[in-house]
Amino acid sequence: MNEQVLTAKKAVVAELSKRLSESGASIVVGYQGLTVKEMNSLRSALKEVGAKLEVHKNTLMRFAVNSDEHSSLNALLKGQNALVTSSDSIAALPVLFKFAKSNKALVVKGGVVEKSYMDIEQLQGLAKVGSREGALSMLLSVLQAPIRNLAVDLKSISEARN
Repeated sequence: MNEQVLTAKKAVVAELSKRLSESGASIVVGYQGLTVKEMNSLRSALKEVGAKLEVHKNTLMRFAVNSDEHSSLNALLKGQNALVTSSDSIAALPVLFKFAKSNKALVVKGGVVEKSYMDIEQLQGLAKVGSREGALSMLLSVLQAPIRNLAVDLKSISEARN
């Protein structure tokens, strides 16, 4: 193999490995049947939420995912695949599933979120939560509910006495 080609491939693997180690979410998607226009549309939508979609040969992606945290992605690398990486753990998921709903050619296969492998059902559950900020606001709302209810009850009791 040409030395320049080998050096270029090693650089691609090193860059992919770095991006995987820094990402909060790494998702493998199948894109067979999508047009270039649809792929560019998906890339733009993902870019808006801080995610990146990349298409590389499966062999190069296999070398990149060989770390302990991402080795479970090896089994998903069959056929035409793209890798979606995002620093936010769940920001890319709603975009992917919304796009997959309107474009049946996009298939979300699975991924690693916060260093844990998740299949498609688990990823769909996370996608329903929305962004990280949305998940935190839901949690805070649940935590505030008992205090809010107590305040409403106390107010109604005080108004009833007057």
